[in-house]
Amino acid sequence: MADAAPGVRSAGYDFEHGAPAPPPAPPTLEAHNLNQTFERDSANEVKALIDVSLTLMPGDFVTVVGMNGSGKSTLLNVVAGALAPDSGSIKLDGTDVTKQDEHRRARHVGRVFQDPLKGTAPNLTIAENLSLALDRERSPFAFRWALTSSRREELRAAVRSLHLGLEDRLDAKMGTLSGGERQALTLLMATLVKPSLLLLDEHTAALDPRSVEQVVKLTERVVSSQRLTTLMVTHSMHQALALGDRLLMLHEGRIGLDVAGEAKTRLTVEDLLAEFRRTRGIELDGDALLLG
Repeated sequence: MADAAPGVRSAGYDFEHGAPAPPPAPPTLEAHNLNQTFERDSANEVKALIDVSLTLMPGDFVTVVGMNGSGKSTLLNVVAGALAPDSGSIKLDGTDVTKQDEHRRARHVGRVFQDPLKGTAPNLTIAENLSLALDRERSPFAFRWALTSSRREELRAAVRSLHLGLEDRLDAKMGTLSGGERQALTLLMATLVKPSLLLLDEHTAALDPRSVEQVVKLTERVVSSQRLTTLMVTHSMHQALALGDRLLMLHEGRIGLDVAGEAKTRLTVEDLLAEFRRTRGIELDGDALLLG
């Protein structure tokens, strides 16, 4: 059999260097034909997700927008394991986790909620909350309550990276912090042990404008520096356009728009609204989406 030309690779072998070629990394997230219906067969039946399929490769940063009731939060809840889909499948890093409960999936999925009070224990200190996050991959009963000096220094360095001056307040109770400080720490907790997938659920919606700016900049820095695969639901079309490399728009449980790469960078809010009207055949203004 003739030798392969230099630089040409066949399955499993690198002819140029004579070493086995590593297998390609599987998608971080594979969601296939997800369906979710609430209050089925009643007058209040809502089809929250309809045949939604979504693939995220390692390092993808996808933003999701849509009106209230479009299925954004339902999608995140299904991916996180908080809801079991009526049908469809979910894989994380090539492993089927469709029937895996939320607690087990949380070892590989970091999540930041809209409410700064969620995701942390208000009566524990900053250091104790962070230590819990650091032990996420361990048994839930293996939390090391004794914070050694070396661990405190490790946590102090992590908190210092937020540039909020909280590194000298490790013994402050989490519940005493402002919403912006708490949300920044929640983002740090979600990424302290690098997750396979980061879910951001309108994580700036409850913050004041100054805190929004801080948390958005922190989000950009953390996701970029760690190359985190990220799915971010946002109430702000401006954020959806400014952040990430791909944008999805949900409407009535379906993906109505999927834009990535250079096409996304050229989009404006006005373009997005016009495209939404064209693809879904409805009249919307910016406020309708921003408030959704």
